[in-house]
Amino acid sequence: MTSLDPEAWPTMRAKQALRHHMTRRRQAFATDPARAGAEEALCHRMVRGLRGMAGAGACIALVWPLPGESDLRPVMQALHADGLCIALPETPPRGHPLIFRRWQADCPMQQGRYGTFHPDGPPMQPDVVCVPLLAFDRRGMRLGYGGGYYDRTLARLPRARTVGFGLSFQEVTCIPTGLYDVPLPAIVTEREWIRCRGDGRTR
Repeated sequence: MTSLDPEAWPTMRAKQALRHHMTRRRQAFATDPARAGAEEALCHRMVRGLRGMAGAGACIALVWPLPGESDLRPVMQALHADGLCIALPETPPRGHPLIFRRWQADCPMQQGRYGTFHPDGPPMQPDVVCVPLLAFDRRGMRLGYGGGYYDRTLARLPRARTVGFGLSFQEVTCIPTGLYDVPLPAIVTEREWIRCRGDGRTR
């Protein structure tokens, strides 16, 4: 089944409707007084959890924040200070997987596609990939921005450990899913580290 298959259209429409809804919710939360505390708690929880996931010399892929996204720069700084390798994605043309480049403290950042920024470092293959999302459910299903970048990227990194990250207001009861959507094994929010139960599908 492809995105042009009529059987996929209801799922595509449902995803797009949810994408618009969650984008509006995220915009509203941007002015919420609770945002700063929630993002600080998320960063602390991610640092503790990723320290436990990563072995010595591991490379962890994080993201430079887009407008409205949680700012993970405190996570980058803390893990870099631990001696871990940090990589950030460069966004290539649509249809291609992300390119992860090594980030160093105070390194210059290059502007990329769709408002993204990435370091001008050497390409890296991460051992742990932290995946941004607009919404998620307890099965580990995520709603992204619709470009398919992380789907393509994770398919090429079958040995990498993956964890989604977001804030608790982004949780929904059920993400609309298609045949080829793959659940994340874990999602971290400011409140908890969720070990996802999946839905019976494997990568």
